[in-house]
Amino acid sequence: MTTPRVDFDTDKVFFPPETTAPPTIAPVDLGVRTKQAQPAHSDYQLPLHLTYLHDRESKERAEAALLAKDATHSRGAGRRPLPEEPDPLRTCFERDRDRILHSAAFRRLAGKTQVFIFPDDHMRTRLTHALEVAQVALSIAAPLRLNLALVEAAALGHDVGHGPFGHTSEEALSLFLEEGYDHAPWGAYVVLAKSNLCAETTDAIANHSWSRPAPSTPEGEVVAFADRIAYVCHDFEDAVKAGIVTVESLPETVRKRCGSRHAEQLGTFITSVVETSSRNGQVSMDGDTAEALSVFRSFNYERIYLRPASKKQAQTARRLIGALVEYFADRPYKIVSSDTIQADLEAGSPEAVRAAVTYVAGMTDRFACRVALGQLGWEQSELPTGIA
Repeated sequence: MTTPRVDFDTDKVFFPPETTAPPTIAPVDLGVRTKQAQPAHSDYQLPLHLTYLHDRESKERAEAALLAKDATHSRGAGRRPLPEEPDPLRTCFERDRDRILHSAAFRRLAGKTQVFIFPDDHMRTRLTHALEVAQVALSIAAPLRLNLALVEAAALGHDVGHGPFGHTSEEALSLFLEEGYDHAPWGAYVVLAKSNLCAETTDAIANHSWSRPAPSTPEGEVVAFADRIAYVCHDFEDAVKAGIVTVESLPETVRKRCGSRHAEQLGTFITSVVETSSRNGQVSMDGDTAEALSVFRSFNYERIYLRPASKKQAQTARRLIGALVEYFADRPYKIVSSDTIQADLEAGSPEAVRAAVTYVAGMTDRFACRVALGQLGWEQSELPTGIA
């Protein structure tokens, strides 16, 4: 079968005859509305003439022409733990993206802390962070001609393993597991296990953190950069709005190289990854901009994440999370889950502890507080509080 040809000067794709032959599509009489073909609007009259259907096979052929040589290509149903039949319309990575997007774990990110516990209406949550990571990642991946569906799937799913109250949950939950608790592999291998994702998607989620092994695809490395770029920039913007830091307090290295505004900073970091990667033949950032990103991140740690008020909140959150795990490990029959039955677990057993960790890690901030008040008998004054 002949591969579609792309003209990069005009950005046009030329499909050979065998890829353009559409399935038989009966002409539509726009004057007749039947129960079999109803538009959303009763007065809709615009035609839609298709020369071919851009289904999964068509997309896979287009990838052969459009994607970079070292990009990850979609193939059939993908490499999944449990074999599946290919979807007729979606590529394997589009399917992964949709499964993540429609998962309960993804929705729960709306109720989980990014930096500030119980943020106001305009501050980031863990969900809006994931959406911003996806935007940054796609902005990098598109000009580099990488697989956008894989990038988007990994970006949207990269933080589903986070527990309530932000990164402090990792410290609290690690005390109960011999291997410790890391949100990246936990999200990939535990939270999303039943989604039966492609190996490349799982790998990109599991290894998006810079402390983890390098991901096995260039798309995964893009997501790793996008995550750091997004949170460094937007956490600073939220801290400015909260009155914790000022724009003027930003280190001179960052202001000179990346600007003071959120849009300038994102643009600088994204452009650097795109231009450096295209020159070097590897996903990377130039040295000066990478130094600015590192200085920016260090500033955030010193002035935002590790400030005394944040440390105090983290201590309260760790105590709460630990108490919840201990409570449910001793009472596994009280674990309410839509897809597991814990009634037969022995109280206090390693299996019960792991089940408790899984349950508590999935909680939103507010649900964890409600359980502490309703089942643990905590007082309101013992709970973490928001930032005024």
